[in-house]
Amino acid sequence: MEKTGVQRLAGALKILVTITFCCNLVALLLVPGLAMMKGFAPLLALRPYEAPLEIPLRVLVFFAQSWAWVWSAGSYDVVLTLFLLFCGLCTAVILWQGRRLLDTVLAGTPFTLRNAGDLRRAAVCCFLISGAALLRLTWGLCHYRSPLPMLTYNALFVPVFLMAGLLCLVMSALFRQAAEMKAENDLTI
Repeated sequence: MEKTGVQRLAGALKILVTITFCCNLVALLLVPGLAMMKGFAPLLALRPYEAPLEIPLRVLVFFAQSWAWVWSAGSYDVVLTLFLLFCGLCTAVILWQGRRLLDTVLAGTPFTLRNAGDLRRAAVCCFLISGAALLRLTWGLCHYRSPLPMLTYNALFVPVFLMAGLLCLVMSALFRQAAEMKAENDLTI
């Protein structure tokens, strides 16, 4: 049977979501190093013409050692690392749920209770990210005793992921209702 336009689009989206999921997992490994770098100056200070083979090794060693260093660093580095790791894990779960949902679209059975559950799990992860951003924002306000943390991405994460969670809950309810109606129609003669 020939694929419909929606199934072709779902196939392309599944490839993109899979690539994003893999990049997310790689980024999770780099989080402590990026949290401690305070910008890209340490990487930009490397001279590629001096020892071209030594540079990838030095970068790899830096990111590997940063997993031990970050926990003995200041409170800012620890809070940033924990926040980014938590959000990265939640994002990985959201992407995986999206992948599972696209699998059912590719199979031609999008209105299932499984999709409703996948969307509910994605909503919970969105709410967790929003809550973590709110906690980090509150920590920043107390730690710095300044309103400046209100101008960071944390302040933006709170409403954005709250709205994304609500949207996922609405979509979950719609998919659940559609699955129940489909099951009822299948029983009707």
